[in-house]
Amino acid sequence: MFEQFSSGYYLGRLYVEPYDGDVPAIHRTDHTHVNERLYADEELVRLDVPLVMKLDHGHFPVVGDEGVPSGTLALPREFAGMDLPDDRDVLLAKPERATELLRYAGYDFDDSAVA
Repeated sequence: MFEQFSSGYYLGRLYVEPYDGDVPAIHRTDHTHVNERLYADEELVRLDVPLVMKLDHGHFPVVGDEGVPSGTLALPREFAGMDLPDDRDVLLAKPERATELLRYAGYDFDDSAVA
């Protein structure tokens, strides 16, 4: 789903669509798989921590949701542009960058879970 892109990001292609949820989401199994596969050597591997994705010019936390189809990034309608649904390139922040961005956004990490 995602491959190396830069020192701070992985690159993937997802179907992006608007939905009625409050926060951006991908299917819960995809969320777990990305956490386990890409963050396995890092200390960020906590399934309750949102992933951080970048689409166009904005970063946002992404949670797992059973109601979102696999391979899909569902954006709340207020985030979604008029050009959706569409198949899009999506950046996924690597663990160090994701941790930094989540901290900037006020996410409260348990000190024992993140280095």
